[in-house]
Amino acid sequence: MSVVLTIRDVPEEVRDLLAQQARERGQSLQAYLLAVLNRQADFCRNRQLLAELSDELDDRSGGAGPTAPDAADLLARARAERDLPDAGRSGQPGRDVA
Repeated sequence: MSVVLTIRDVPEEVRDLLAQQARERGQSLQAYLLAVLNRQADFCRNRQLLAELSDELDDRSGGAGPTAPDAADLLARARAERDLPDAGRSGQPGRDVA
């Protein structure tokens, strides 16, 4: 499901710069801004994952032991779970909507 967002009081200079970036990428302003928002949401999710991993490691006597899973594997697994919310029920890939 998607929602409509409205941003008011955007300075013309900002709008013009964003529109120029969109044109340079061959995108509409809307498509460009949606991509910017999606990248920001991904960044926020990554920060949240790293914070959760850090908390988990801190709870285990201050760090990972020699048998701890690789951080890249944990991130990949968490991202896969995020991107496939219905995988446990139907086995079909889900779609992440931000």
